[in-house]
Amino acid sequence: MTATRPATSKGESSLAVDPITAEVIRGAMETIAFEMAVHVSLTAVTPILNQSNERNASILDADGRLAAISVGVPQLMLTSRGPVRFALETYGKDGFRPGDILAGNDPYHGGGHLPDWNVFAPVIHEGELVLFASIQCHHADTGGETPGGYCVSAMDVWAEGFRCPVIKLAEAGQEKEDLLYLLQTNNRVPTFSADLHAQMGAARLGAQRLGEVVAEYGPETVRAAVDYSIQLTERRLREEIASWPDGTWEAESCIEHDTLGNQDIRVHCKATIEGEKLTLDYTGSDDRQFLTTNGTLANTRGMILSQLVTMFDPTIPKNDGLFSAFEMVIPENTCINPSPTRPVSAGTHHPGVEVSEALCVALSQAVPERCQPQIYKTAIPTIIFGTNPETGDFFVDHSVDSLATCAAASPSGDAWGGIPTAFGNLVLATAEVNESLLPHRQLSRDLMPDSGGPGRWRGHPGSRYVKEVTAPCSVYTWVIGMRYPAMGLNGGMPGSKTKLVLRAGGEHEYEVDHTAFYIEHQPGERIVLDYAGGGGWGDPLDREPERVLDDVWDEYVSIEGAARDYGVVITGSLEDLTLALDDAATEQLREEMRAARA
Repeated sequence: MTATRPATSKGESSLAVDPITAEVIRGAMETIAFEMAVHVSLTAVTPILNQSNERNASILDADGRLAAISVGVPQLMLTSRGPVRFALETYGKDGFRPGDILAGNDPYHGGGHLPDWNVFAPVIHEGELVLFASIQCHHADTGGETPGGYCVSAMDVWAEGFRCPVIKLAEAGQEKEDLLYLLQTNNRVPTFSADLHAQMGAARLGAQRLGEVVAEYGPETVRAAVDYSIQLTERRLREEIASWPDGTWEAESCIEHDTLGNQDIRVHCKATIEGEKLTLDYTGSDDRQFLTTNGTLANTRGMILSQLVTMFDPTIPKNDGLFSAFEMVIPENTCINPSPTRPVSAGTHHPGVEVSEALCVALSQAVPERCQPQIYKTAIPTIIFGTNPETGDFFVDHSVDSLATCAAASPSGDAWGGIPTAFGNLVLATAEVNESLLPHRQLSRDLMPDSGGPGRWRGHPGSRYVKEVTAPCSVYTWVIGMRYPAMGLNGGMPGSKTKLVLRAGGEHEYEVDHTAFYIEHQPGERIVLDYAGGGGWGDPLDREPERVLDDVWDEYVSIEGAARDYGVVITGSLEDLTLALDDAATEQLREEMRAARA
């Protein structure tokens, strides 16, 4: 059912749509996006895609507005607008035909970093562009100076790999073999072409399914449904903001060093609430021009929104209304909006995470019950590369294996799930799967006692990762979280710190102080990484002693940690199964600790 109404902004339909039809169409789009993402997991070849699911899908309209997304890594989906909008600028709305498939990975043309390829296909109905089906995937390599896509020594973006603002990989249904060969030639990993074809297949599938929706409801109704969903999102967000207190709050998050050792990279956020208006001003963030850790504008905006959506009603649709509901001030020539020459491969991690953390800490002073940091202190993956002796092929192991790190406590409960929701749908592969594909053995994935940030609600413990390589290889990575671990909120304490030891246990053991520049490993040598724990929420002395006792039983907290961090005295031993609370001693210890604070 439709009724006429005047258009109110660029890209809006001149027709209204009833809410039920709009929701049915939105549900169809979200389902199609999920089907596209699953298609990649089932058809890609590289473990980072077919095991770890570092892929996402989104639906955009003919103006490049985000119409719907699937379950996925939030930051990746929220940067999918940029490549599509650049393609619209490049080709114009009349420059697309049925069967076209486009691709781009350039961070300075709307992307996050070079490993993230956006592949998308137009949906054209009776000669008219209506929608785009877009699939985003993190690939195993980008060419450039370093295998694996994270160039720790890069001084500019060109050293990081092959840049592609936008190209047509297929035109009117015909694949362009010369371009596909060009891309494979500029990639070290022999499976890149197969992974790219998996994306192309997903884009075709999405365009086909969306074409069926457009044919059933008509392009005008589909456009009106997109308008309705975007306006609904913006209105509901503004209504919630209007219920928050007015005022201005500031916070700062720091990275202790970049890959070259430059110290204390700052991200500053000032949050201002005035009625239904929320302004997030990042003026004051680090503007040094020779840092090696920077995040593109698209990435920064995506990280802001990734944090914000966790602070609102989860039933609010995720679409372009997110971008119009808030004002974001992100100064140029800073580490979070650099000049288009700077290296940005690490930016999707840091300073991306610090963008979220500064925002969350600032708003925790206004609406503490809404704030749970969606952060991780893993810097970049521990990249292992070499030749697989079983296949003779070059391999890149991104170490996207099972782990627990930095999941923060919430205002209503202990951290759970092992990793923050900022990772989205990322499924970290099991030891059995990755050991069958890559030359290593995984010896440990143990949670570490006393690593979760103490609080009324406890942060999730970090984990100890021990991997033994079984072939000659090189390892590089960048490590943070040693001076600035994951913050606690509202009296909660920070999580544990990160520690990485390479060639562990041997005569050439090496503890990484900030960056590992291509450290050679021989078979039998080990990598030991203590992943940081999540921050706590609220005063640890307000935690119920019975919960602390349960944590000791579960080996999340030691008997010594219970007394030191929570003021809870526990007698007996875990080994003998005789643990018990000493209520009187606990009350006395907590009184002494509160008095010492005063």
